[in-house]
Amino acid sequence: MKLTPPAAAPRAEKRPQPDEHHGIVRIDNYAWLRDENWREVMRNPDALNGDIRAYLEAENTYTEEALKPLAELRETLFKEMKGRIKEDDSSVPSPDGPFAYYTRFVEGAQHPLFCRRARKAEDGEQIVLDANKEAEGEAYFRIGDVDHAPTHKLAAWSADRKGSEYFTVRLRDLETGTDLADEVPDTSPGIAWDAEGKSFLYTQVDDEHRPLKVFRHVVGTPTAEDALVYAEQDEGFFVGVGKTQSGKWLVISSHDHQTSEVYLVPADAPDTPPKLVAPRQDGVEYDLEHDAPRNRFLILTNADGAEDFKVAEAPEDKPGRENWRDLIPHRPGTLILNHVGYRDHHVRLERQGGLPRIVVRRLSDGAEHEIAFDEEAYDLNMGAGFEYDTTRMRFSYSSMTTPAEVYDYDLETRKRTLRKRQEVPSGHNPADYVTRRVFATATDGAQVPVSLVHRRDFALDGSAPCLLYGYGSYGISIPASFSTTCLSLVDRGFVYAIAHIRGGKEKGYGWYTDGKRLTKRNTFTDFIAAGEHLAKEGFTTRGNIVAHGGSAGGMLMGAVSNMAPDLFKGIVAEVPFVDVLATILDASLPLTPPEWNEWGNPIESREAYEYMASYSPYDNVTAQAYPHIFALGGLTDPRVTYWEPAKWVAKLREARTNDGITLLHINMDAGHGGASGRFERLKEIARVYAFALAVTDRA
Repeated sequence: MKLTPPAAAPRAEKRPQPDEHHGIVRIDNYAWLRDENWREVMRNPDALNGDIRAYLEAENTYTEEALKPLAELRETLFKEMKGRIKEDDSSVPSPDGPFAYYTRFVEGAQHPLFCRRARKAEDGEQIVLDANKEAEGEAYFRIGDVDHAPTHKLAAWSADRKGSEYFTVRLRDLETGTDLADEVPDTSPGIAWDAEGKSFLYTQVDDEHRPLKVFRHVVGTPTAEDALVYAEQDEGFFVGVGKTQSGKWLVISSHDHQTSEVYLVPADAPDTPPKLVAPRQDGVEYDLEHDAPRNRFLILTNADGAEDFKVAEAPEDKPGRENWRDLIPHRPGTLILNHVGYRDHHVRLERQGGLPRIVVRRLSDGAEHEIAFDEEAYDLNMGAGFEYDTTRMRFSYSSMTTPAEVYDYDLETRKRTLRKRQEVPSGHNPADYVTRRVFATATDGAQVPVSLVHRRDFALDGSAPCLLYGYGSYGISIPASFSTTCLSLVDRGFVYAIAHIRGGKEKGYGWYTDGKRLTKRNTFTDFIAAGEHLAKEGFTTRGNIVAHGGSAGGMLMGAVSNMAPDLFKGIVAEVPFVDVLATILDASLPLTPPEWNEWGNPIESREAYEYMASYSPYDNVTAQAYPHIFALGGLTDPRVTYWEPAKWVAKLREARTNDGITLLHINMDAGHGGASGRFERLKEIARVYAFALAVTDRA
């Protein structure tokens, strides 16, 4: 089935706007698509400028017309994907004192129910919050948190109703099931209850959508009376709140992408001024857990040249940097990703040789053992749970062929108890599929891991199309985990592959630093090398690959479409960060100041400006034959603003020299995460996959 878009695509009017930095002048013909009133649009989408709205709606209409021949395929894909979801699914209950808390879905519902039951009772479920009821009448609805107090009498819950990530916190009385009058607007997700459940810390988001202030709200008092607990003075640092696993300390963390600073507040004395653990030092990250029986903190850090991180210990009453002593020394090549402290055990998640493992350390004598698996590529995660005085932890395991399995693990006896195996109601036989990890050679010789899955009866003759996914920024690693959605491509003969490119941490912290700032182009050339390798080895052929990425991965999509357009048949760029140079030059935008450590500061540095200008996708669109391109954005997105994909598509339409398809869809009711609700999100994925199937002649 061929896509046959309407003959007359929308054409954005050119309104040249000059911009000069370091004596270099850029002309932006489509800068007018950025509404000067964008801050208000984040809160009230109806405030969007009429000319801009008309253009975006014309693009949406054009895209729907172009995809109309795929309507039946989209519906088929949606039904397939929905059929692989257990509609009345529930999580494994997580114990906390007298209750166990869990989430569950009811058949046909978009949103979850947050529930609890008494641990000693076999029935008697209490629904803490029904998100479906709260979402009634809303075009967009997303829960941020549902966090019960230590007393189990109240729960704080927050929701975003615009997609702009301004969350409002409310308090639910768990005895009556009704909300109190308390209402705390303009927060980011995450609160921290005090020990008695009488107050909590939260982070306020300002008009630039920056979480810079921490307040304390006392239950039953007006928000106007909330006390300011901490105010960050550097707009390049964002703050968040949490609590140690022991429950004794409330934690305020201030950080950018490479530096962090932690303050502590006693949970039983929440009006105490925050205590600084160690002052920020450029390039040094740390977070901590509390070892209450031994009156110390366990600090995960990259201090003292520990690039792949180490664990230090420090006295609880003297936690400063001068008192840090190595407990688990730095081991180059073994990246410590996360850690949890229980009363008698310290558990850490590591990555070694590109694969994750869990290591358990008994605190009394330092004895260690590990949890690992044997597949070529897999994903492993651990959950902290609510309790501290316990020998039980929970972890989950999956691979690209194996549905997720949730285990309870006894830290002392090492007994694994399977608590849940992901059900695929329509059926799934792992033996029908093969997951592999191969390595592509980058331009500088680096070995780039690629995880992939295909059917067992797959012919390695280059005839198959491939969807190649990538991200490669902020040190985020893309797991080789089970996906029910990608099976709709694999069952139609696709190879589904993930390129673990530089900019992530799949091969250690150095893998991240080799793909940021003045080495950012490695991210793009790694992805191109991955595609070339898959073609060379017969998994696919050049020109039959659909590249897929979102956010910073959308920037990757824009860059590779400029650099190697003939390698790809199609490009899917979701909420794509493609107007890199203009965005990082604009300090008024929500995320720009903290981004300078990731990309460089082109305002102050000509070198950073010129390097960024060499790859910024929007700035490097040129007259050439481009792959088919499908860009998607969200009107209220505070992370990648809607005008980035809109400007990019306008410029691509002007520059394209072939008959390829260029489509843009802006969700006028959502932001960075796309549509809310589990089924609405499946419809978005079905649209993307239908596009991929159509451009590769598999529709």
